[in-house]
Amino acid sequence: MLELRALRVDLGAFHVSADLSLTTGGITAIMGASGSGKSTILSAIAGFVPPSAGQIRIDGADVTALAPGARPLSVLFQDNNLFPHLTVAQNVGLGLDPGLRLTPQHREARDVVLTRVGLDGMGDRLPRDLSGGQQSRVALARALLRRRPWLLLDEPFSALGPALRQDMLALLRETTRDEGLSVLMVTHDPGDARSIADSVCMLADGVLAPPAETQELFANPTEVLRSYLG
Repeated sequence: MLELRALRVDLGAFHVSADLSLTTGGITAIMGASGSGKSTILSAIAGFVPPSAGQIRIDGADVTALAPGARPLSVLFQDNNLFPHLTVAQNVGLGLDPGLRLTPQHREARDVVLTRVGLDGMGDRLPRDLSGGQQSRVALARALLRRRPWLLLDEPFSALGPALRQDMLALLRETTRDEGLSVLMVTHDPGDARSIADSVCMLADGVLAPPAETQELFANPTEVLRSYLG
């Protein structure tokens, strides 16, 4: 379970808060207007932005003061965070060892996940030689290889065209379910949430609402969702 207990983040005059719990398993989407604080909440959970108050707890453990790398989660950002001078295999291998000192077992696991995301035979390529969709697959493969129980996504597929984005969302849903990962996904696109999210948290007026079941929320939209959809 991921718990945000009276969490508050203050960035100058900007404030965002949350007091909710997300159950383990499935995909939860965070939706809200641009600039509402979606990425700020995600960055606080990941450990990149310190909260002003409250606690972040994962599976009962208080992780509020832990460094990002010590938290039981992985993060995918919009730019995929690939190193341009490293090959696909090396970029993915970083998920196992930042020094790329990979054992034969590590290399086998890396190759399995590359095949899993549709990049079999592309391990020697550099990021510049890949399409946008393939770069997203590399970032996803690295996150899967880390085997952290929570995966946070900050609109990593937003730069892709509609067809490629849907392909990546389908791959995300399939692989994270098979790996038993829990997913928290920031998105501005209601279509993305409806296609793969089990639940949705709306963010408005600086407050992140507790999760609501996706289909029920869209069938009976709250005032916040109606305002967001226009």
